[in-house]
Amino acid sequence: MIEVQRLDAGAADFDRQLDALLDRAPETGAEVVAAVDTIVAAIRARGDEALIELTNRFDRRQVGAAAALEIDAEARARAWQALDPDLRDALEQAAVRIRAYAEHQKLSGFEFTDGLGNRLGQQVTPLDRVGIYVPGGKAAYPSSVLMNAIPARVAGVGEIVMVVPAPGGELNPVVLAAAHLAEVDRVFTVGGAQAVAALAYGTATIPAVDKIVGPGNAYVAAAKRAVFGRVGIDSIAGPSEIVIISDGDSDPRWLAMDLFSQAEHGEDSEAILISPDVALLDRVAAAMNERIAGLPRAQTVEISMRSRGALIAVPDLETACEVSNRIAPEHLELAVEQPRALLPRIRHAGAIFIGRHTPEAFGDYCAGPNHVLPTSRAARFSNPLGVYEFQKRSSLIECTPDGARPLARIAGCIADAEGLQAHAQSARDRG
Repeated sequence: MIEVQRLDAGAADFDRQLDALLDRAPETGAEVVAAVDTIVAAIRARGDEALIELTNRFDRRQVGAAAALEIDAEARARAWQALDPDLRDALEQAAVRIRAYAEHQKLSGFEFTDGLGNRLGQQVTPLDRVGIYVPGGKAAYPSSVLMNAIPARVAGVGEIVMVVPAPGGELNPVVLAAAHLAEVDRVFTVGGAQAVAALAYGTATIPAVDKIVGPGNAYVAAAKRAVFGRVGIDSIAGPSEIVIISDGDSDPRWLAMDLFSQAEHGEDSEAILISPDVALLDRVAAAMNERIAGLPRAQTVEISMRSRGALIAVPDLETACEVSNRIAPEHLELAVEQPRALLPRIRHAGAIFIGRHTPEAFGDYCAGPNHVLPTSRAARFSNPLGVYEFQKRSSLIECTPDGARPLARIAGCIADAEGLQAHAQSARDRG
């Protein structure tokens, strides 16, 4: 029987209970950080030699040469052709939708003339090369390939390099097929901190990239932290999260499975239902016990719901929005009669799923918006992965002789106040 914590927003100690629910242990322990630092240092010092050694050790492989780590384009094309036709069609349709959404995100430059006759503006350019980390082994996440690679391709990135671990030499062909569909340029069967370090610093076989995106385990997260600054990163991904705000008219069976859809990701996933209808919370609790049967990841779901799940009673939907904003969830479903009426009250959420017929699972695979989203309350200040992550902006400043003179006076005066005489004189030279 699934045991889920019950909270009441009207209780005197609700704030303490909610804080306790949301309080996570440190994502990366000192032992993980130390191990990652050693791995990164080894890759920097010994390149391919260390990459082969670490891959063989951690992934139980017997690779003799670094060249054997690369999966060529022909092998990826064969994997695509060998797919079940229904799956191939589903992936194609998902890719079309992801690309169409991404096209709307492309940034463009601008220029204008100020009152002094100077030209000011912004130039947008794509990154030269990016690295995509994709979980591998028995797990198959072709959706992660599409969500990371397609926006990069739409942005105009020059080269996309994908790394995916192959424990025991096992590599899921669906991931390779997705790499073919998403037009990934190069694919290497390496994972863990060693893959992140190789992408950041480069080896004789794996080229150094400008930015690394994609989720991974604690070692991958720690490695991304360690190399940040040498390269850009998208974010440090935490456990999956979902919050559902619902009135009393939603199907409890649907809501139960929507909660499970995130709980099955891992034992530390967070799945929370908020409602002003206590009877609905009771019905969903009953539905969870009915629908858990037969799920391949039932044990993971049960542990997740017991340790990180919650059913929260609130006096009204306005309070539900306030509680959700405190949580700042990765995914937020608005399963209510008039969901758009709540949108102005939602300030913090990675992705918002509007209405009873919009489950979070659509966003994971095929709705169009990216499924790489801020976690661990980062939705308060961060954004979903998108085309803009693969573009950079350069400011444009072009002064005429007449337009330079007023700026020379302004800049010179401020530079003097800051004690930077070379700045002041450089400006006044144009005055």
